[in-house]
Amino acid sequence: MRQTTIKGSGGFATTLAVLGAVLAAGLAHTSAYAGPVQDRIALVGRYEARFPNLKLDDYVNGVYALNPQMRAEWEQIMVFPPYLPGLQEGKKLFHTKFKNGKSYADCFPNGGIGIANTYPRWDAKRGEVMTLALAVNLCRKANSEKTLRYGKGKLAEILAYMADTAKGKKIHVVVPENDPRALEAYEHGKEFYYARRGQLNFSCASCHVQYAGKRIRNNTLSPLLGQATHWPTYRLKWGALGTLQRRFRGCNKQVRAKPFPFQSREYRDLQYFLTYMSNGLPEIGPTVRQ
Repeated sequence: MRQTTIKGSGGFATTLAVLGAVLAAGLAHTSAYAGPVQDRIALVGRYEARFPNLKLDDYVNGVYALNPQMRAEWEQIMVFPPYLPGLQEGKKLFHTKFKNGKSYADCFPNGGIGIANTYPRWDAKRGEVMTLALAVNLCRKANSEKTLRYGKGKLAEILAYMADTAKGKKIHVVVPENDPRALEAYEHGKEFYYARRGQLNFSCASCHVQYAGKRIRNNTLSPLLGQATHWPTYRLKWGALGTLQRRFRGCNKQVRAKPFPFQSREYRDLQYFLTYMSNGLPEIGPTVRQ
């Protein structure tokens, strides 16, 4: 597939700034209101027109579906994926009893097995988006255990195990039509994705919708579709498993915007929107990314 490279002369940040100038007009929203279902149909249609040789499920592979050379290197890494020790530790941690004799299995439907593809969920009682990471820490708190650090470490390993038990299941995130608060949270996440921020004046959509598949120096830009299917991920840059919200924070920093705290409303709503857009695609986490 032919790649378009966007060149710069002053490093990654300068290159982003140049691209930001190119995108000054921005990616306009549709003038008529579109709900979540319509949003996803329009997004899939956009990518089908842009990448006619890709099948829908190919998008779970991100840039590896678009760049043959990167895919070949990734497939070599996946022969002995470096996330395996973390995954095994996550399984051990998940099944270790709390001091009171209970476990994570007591906090989740189906004992927490095979449910990761249904998160984030709308929690009507709390009136907010419930991510799996937040649910794990709330489970610990309810059982008088200390909460775990977000973003990486033990929590990321537990989430990796829970994702692995749902591997192959279709992403199924629900925005209840009868609860306007849920729709508001979805729209808030959507607004975040399309809003420009930071000194470089970039939105998430600048790279991952309008310029998906093109390159900034040595980086191929992944498409929005499929971005939420493979977390937690072992990033070679991190040398460890990390969560989707850790990636959010990294992206904000790259465009010189102040990142939000882990599990802030902004990031939970963003994750809600982002994951809904991947509905129908298979859960493949954990996996490896650059």
